[in-house]
Parts: sequence; C-alpha cells; structure tokens
Amino acid sequence: MKQLGFLDFDIRLSRIDKAGDPLVKLDNTVNWEIFRPILEEVRHKPHKKNVGPRGYDAVLLFKILILQSLYNLADEALEFQILDRYSFSRFLGLHAASKVPDATTIWRFREDLAKAGKVEELFRTFDEFLRDNGFEARKGQIIDASIVRIPVQRNTREENKEIKKGNIPKKWSAKKRSQKDTDARWTKKNNVKSYGYKNHIEIDVKYKFIREYEVTDASVHDSNIFEELLDPTNTSADVYADSAYRSRKSLQLLREYNYREHLQRKGSRSHNLSDREKQGNNTRSRVRSRVEHIFGVMAQKTKRTVLRGIGYLRIKGKIGLRNLAFNIDRYGALCPSHG
Repeated sequence: MKQLGFLDFDIRLSRIDKAGDPLVKLDNTVNWEIFRPILEEVRHKPHKKNVGPRGYDAVLLFKILILQSLYNLADEALEFQILDRYSFSRFLGLHAASKVPDATTIWRFREDLAKAGKVEELFRTFDEFLRDNGFEARKGQIIDASIVRIPVQRNTREENKEIKKGNIPKKWSAKKRSQKDTDARWTKKNNVKSYGYKNHIEIDVKYKFIREYEVTDASVHDSNIFEELLDPTNTSADVYADSAYRSRKSLQLLREYNYREHLQRKGSRSHNLSDREKQGNNTRSRVRSRVEHIFGVMAQKTKRTVLRGIGYLRIKGKIGLRNLAFNIDRYGALCPSHG
C-alpha cells in the first residue's frame, strides 16, 4: 500500500479547492483572534505543576464548535470528521501529524462556555465585528421564533406533574436526574406537538444577520419574548413580525419607543380580514419572510434532526453557538476574502 506524502495531500487539497471549499473563505474572512480574550477566560485554569502536555489552543477549540454547529455533528462524529476530512483539518490549521482533540475535550470546552455564560459574549463580540466592518443593522428588523426539538423524555404522568410544578421526582436517583431534561416543555403548532425549546431571534432586514436572540422552553408564547429582542441601533424604525406578536401590549410598546409597526393581522370567526388587510399582509410578508430563510438554512444544515443535550443551560449554549455560526457563515458569504 502506497504511503501518502506531502505532495499527495497538496494534490487532494487542490482538487477540493476546485470543487469549492466554503471553509477556506470562511477562515480567511473572519478574524478569529477577536474571540480569544473571552475564550481564554474559560480556558485559564491554574496548573498544579509546570510539567506535562499543554492544553489545546482556545481558538482551535472554538473553531471546532463552529464546525459542529454548522454541520450538526455529535462530539464523537466531529472527532472522526476532523481526523478524516481534509477540509476540516485545513480549516483548523491541523496537519497529518497534529494531535486532534477528542470528543471528551470538545464536550468539556462547550460545557465550560455554557456554564460561564460566555456564548452570549462571543455572540456580542462578533456582532461588534460585523458593525465595525460595515454591516450595521439597517432597513428595519424582523422578529420570529422557531421550535428546537430535543429527544422526548419518557416519564410517567405522576413524574410529569411534579416536573411541571418545578420539582424533581423524589424517586429519581442522582444518575437518572443527570439523564433527564426537566426544563424542556411540550408545545403544539399547526396541530403538531413538539418537545423542546424555542429560539427567539431578531434580524436586520438588509443583511439578514441575527442581531438578538433569547432561548426559552417551547411552551413560552412567541409574543412573550418581544421587547427583549428589539434592537434600538437599527437605522430604521420599522419592525416586522407575524400575527402571533400582534397584541395591545406589543402595539403600545412599539408606539412608546417610536417604532413603525408592521405586524401581520389575523382574522377570526367574528372578524374576517378585509381585502385591504389581506393586501397589507401580503405586502408585509415580502419583507417578513426573510427570517424564514434563516430558519430554513438552519434546518437544511442540521437536516431537521433533534438537538441533543440535557437541561436549559446546555441547550441555550448550543442554540447560541448555532446562531453565532449562522452569522459567521453569512459573513463569509457576503464579505470578500482577505486572502
């Protein structure tokens, strides 16, 4: 069996480039060092001894998490893909002889970020980077939410009653508690039941970057997360959202802050929409539908599979990384490469 040399690897990479490797442009356009100060805060741990192997570079581990979010890979699958895929290795700056972080290292680093609340800081840091590089929030904002499903918990009725009260069933052992998500909830939309959480986002109309986000359990109504998402820095006062957000409270809020409301109207049994109202909905939907494109891209990249994780903090961290990865990927698509 022929042993591969450096020339063979160069030939393989050149063929990948001809086919089109989006990770090359992504790596060249993003200044990954802007994340280092936040990442080092998490990685900084006192060592008992000055001997032994040094830990992996914090930015390397962060880029691994971005890959994981973009391609929806489990920790074990991600470790294998880094070892197996030339494009992943090049994106991470690894060569054939490099030591690759294992699944446990990847899991632990993501856990540290989530528990320290650093994912939100990383998201804000990149948003500042976007604005500094000419991508300020423009032409109004759109608010919407998407259900993020997780594996369904198989509990008894009595156990579910306790969980809804905010209690943990007394009969559960410590091991069982660690494997149960007591934060997720059921919801029903279009007669389809889903179990998990919600990703509430606000995007700007012009560039379609996610500017704000909140994570809740799936039972929280979309309209309950509205004021928290409004972005006062947008250059336009226009606010778009679907009919779920239309309420007296929301309309009053927009008036108080001098926003121009573009919330969809919804008919009822006692009040059918007029032709003018229907036309207004059609006009607004041309803009509002842009947020659906984002959820569509996320669903396509993640192949609509459930998001695995136990507990609000872990899922919030994963959803935050997914939102951040979308923005990074979007920036790579819009911005010319620096080389």
